[in-house]
Amino acid sequence: MPRFIDASTDDVPVPLAPAKADDPVPSRGKPSPEATDAGHAPGAPARRGRVASTATVRLPGAKAGAVQAAILGWYRREGRDLPWRRTRDPYAILVAEAMLQQTQVDRVRPKWEAFLASFPTLRDLATAPRADVIRAWAGLGYNRRAVALHEVARTVVEASGGTLPASVEALRALPGIGPYTAGAIACFAFGLPEAVLDTNVGRVLDRVFRIAPAPGVPADRHGWAMARAALPDDADVYDWNQALMDLGATTCVARAPRCGACPVRDWCAAVSAVEATPAGAGPMALPGMEGLARVAETRATYRPDPARRAPERFEGSRRWFRGRAVAALRALPPGATLSVDALGPSVDPTYEAVARRAWLLGLLGDLARDGLVAVEGEGEGATARLA
Repeated sequence: MPRFIDASTDDVPVPLAPAKADDPVPSRGKPSPEATDAGHAPGAPARRGRVASTATVRLPGAKAGAVQAAILGWYRREGRDLPWRRTRDPYAILVAEAMLQQTQVDRVRPKWEAFLASFPTLRDLATAPRADVIRAWAGLGYNRRAVALHEVARTVVEASGGTLPASVEALRALPGIGPYTAGAIACFAFGLPEAVLDTNVGRVLDRVFRIAPAPGVPADRHGWAMARAALPDDADVYDWNQALMDLGATTCVARAPRCGACPVRDWCAAVSAVEATPAGAGPMALPGMEGLARVAETRATYRPDPARRAPERFEGSRRWFRGRAVAALRALPPGATLSVDALGPSVDPTYEAVARRAWLLGLLGDLARDGLVAVEGEGEGATARLA
């Protein structure tokens, strides 16, 4: 089953030694039922939903309070006006979160509105032909997200008549839903005080607090523990999560962060190191925190550090060929098919039937397993269409 670009984490408890702090953040409000889970240290913030692991982090309380106030104030003055922030419709937010993974915000805006116009409700999406959903996804890339979204809709309609569940646990049980997406829907649609962790959120928290993971603790566990520990009072969690994403996307960026415009510059543990980084250098990772840049689903504007992972050349890559195959089949009239050899030149401009037919059939087989295309027949007689 295709997933959104979720990097999911399991929920096996991993103990995390408390970070050294003279003034730890106390629990806020009533503890959740999960607060008694193994690994939850007394006095630490209650574990909020399955999104978080049982690892805990303690933040310096006075600093945490000042940082929260500054970031919330900044967001309420300067936060981006995004259309999905004007709704609490769980379905509309699910669509937005699926689209925003690996796609720039400016590209998502018109596609989100057009997609909801074509499929106004979860039931409309569930009952639509898969090919229509893939066609509506044109221009967003990563077409498996369309398949995953369609599967979620079908599952929810079959199970509950079309009502998305509110809890993180129930959302995580849906096909293709990972920890970030579950937390985002629970918080942004249902108003639950759930943490979210994407690369922007992780970067901001890493730099501001500079608390390295304890030895042996995976980066994703530590990242979720940081996000959980940093949550403000429940009434402010929605704005807080949106604010961290905005701050990381516009100011505390991976390359050349705009520290002079940052609302928490005076409290940032990394500001001296960031400002000392030579112009043109790659994204900065603090000592002991190098793995945290990839702890959550990759969203728009987030890229791996090229110093650690050479970027794949997109043109000529398998992903490039997959996209071209889907685009060519998407351009056909509904229900139409194309022979494999007629499709070949649209996928690979140098296509030669004898030499490349087996390769193309293999590519189409991968797309079929991902639910994107349907292939009928074999060899020279094979045809393909959208699923």
